[in-house]
Amino acid sequence: MIGISDIEAAADLIAGHVIRTPTVPGPGLTALLGAPVTAKLELLQRTGSFKSRGATAKLLSLSEAERAAGVVAVSGGNHGIAVAHMAGALHVKATIVMPRSAPARAVRIAEAAGASVRLTDTMDGAFQLVGRLRDEGLTLVHPFDDPLVVAGQGTVGLEFAEDAGDLTDVLVSIGGGGLISGVAAALRARRPGVRIWGVETEGAEAMSRALAAGGPVPVALSSVVSTLSAPAVSELTYAHVSELVDEVLVVSDREAVAGTLDFAEHAKLWTEPAAGCLLPAARRVLERVGEGARLGLVVCGGNATTGDVLGWAERFGLR
Repeated sequence: MIGISDIEAAADLIAGHVIRTPTVPGPGLTALLGAPVTAKLELLQRTGSFKSRGATAKLLSLSEAERAAGVVAVSGGNHGIAVAHMAGALHVKATIVMPRSAPARAVRIAEAAGASVRLTDTMDGAFQLVGRLRDEGLTLVHPFDDPLVVAGQGTVGLEFAEDAGDLTDVLVSIGGGGLISGVAAALRARRPGVRIWGVETEGAEAMSRALAAGGPVPVALSSVVSTLSAPAVSELTYAHVSELVDEVLVVSDREAVAGTLDFAEHAKLWTEPAAGCLLPAARRVLERVGEGARLGLVVCGGNATTGDVLGWAERFGLR
């Protein structure tokens, strides 16, 4: 497991390459939820999500031989964008593998950054293809099963701990678990009394299924939230979450999309459902902990188009 020294080293490494995103009070969200809310705005990060942190930490740590071999990454969208962007800046050849369910915008951005994008029918197929390309000699930049990537994502928690006021509960979305693993490691070191809650969507429940089974297990993916859709978590992220996170909550796709609309209306933030899922989960947290809660939300990304959100809203009867 990574520690605070690993996260601090990652922060030094990526400084100048990523943005120290704002940590702000959310008066609109406070009114909506009935409890004080502070938001960490990772949707304002370069490439639109926290993924730039871990990708940058990993790519800057590669040897010359690893860079020369070219890198490969698997992604539901945001990790691919981040790897493509940083690889382009470093003049490293990048291959990004995504399922066809990934946002078309993510494919366009990765290709515009100079990456070669390969599409598969499923996320399982994407992970399998990446494994073959790694075996053929490309350097893998894994979205979550890598201590350097987790430490890079942990810089979100380091900044949150330094910049936020007094918090009782912090909510973090979970896909493969890299973000919450790093954030939890940072918060346990800097704010040990804070409760940490993970949030998944139905049909992308890799971490909650792992916790129930006592270790990573494959899951069938059906959520519309492609950026949270990992076919399984890793031993690395499972270990962090099982030890450091209080509980993982699961919300429906409909609730996640409704949360995206609530972020737009009440916080003036254009998020993706991977962040929108935090709001229905926050309501459940408040029901559990009662009065006196002060919430922190890691708003992980905003890479959804207006067409995406309107289409989901129509599908779930939210318009």
